[in-house]
Amino acid sequence: METIACPDCDLLQHIPRIPPGGKVRCAQCGETLFIERANALNRTLALTVAAALAFVIANTMPLMGLSAAGREASTTIIGGAHEMWLQGSEITAVIVAFCAVIAPGGHILFLLVVLLAVRRPPAPRWVGEMLRSAHWMQPWSMTEVMMLGILVALFKIAQLATVLPGIGMYAAGAFIFLLSAVLVTFDPREVWKRVEWADGTRPPDLAESDSGAAR
Repeated sequence: METIACPDCDLLQHIPRIPPGGKVRCAQCGETLFIERANALNRTLALTVAAALAFVIANTMPLMGLSAAGREASTTIIGGAHEMWLQGSEITAVIVAFCAVIAPGGHILFLLVVLLAVRRPPAPRWVGEMLRSAHWMQPWSMTEVMMLGILVALFKIAQLATVLPGIGMYAAGAFIFLLSAVLVTFDPREVWKRVEWADGTRPPDLAESDSGAAR
């Protein structure tokens, strides 16, 4: 049995073991606390690996190409930020690089490390810090905002030049959908259940399973 505080009303309540597919609601306000999913971490790990691959492709392959008056040009996401820097928009370049490359990349990297580290519990204590870092990076990951801005710009540029979407554009779109799927399937509770406590003791669930096996 575990104790959970409702994120809406802060009511502390004891939660018994829930079968896969079961849903837990707050006894006071009715807010859904969590849904117990079978193999949640394995599913999230597979989606995170796919998202990491899409992220690498999106940042290494051309995002789009422009063709006008016989001249062609292409760029990547980080290449666009670099061009802003060269044009004198240093602050904008740093914001674009951080929100479109560094933050989502850090978020995916931290999640990968966490999901790989908890596959053999008990996970070391630093996994908790990595999970907090991933949570801190998540709000700054704004790839979908960047994609919306690019689509708006494409409609305007299309009147002046021929726009050719590159592999990076499709990969960035796939990354946005995969990242959304990761956030939907990820259950931090399962991670915390497997993290070693600060005093070096094993997580309660693992200790109970070990004692049961010993009997």
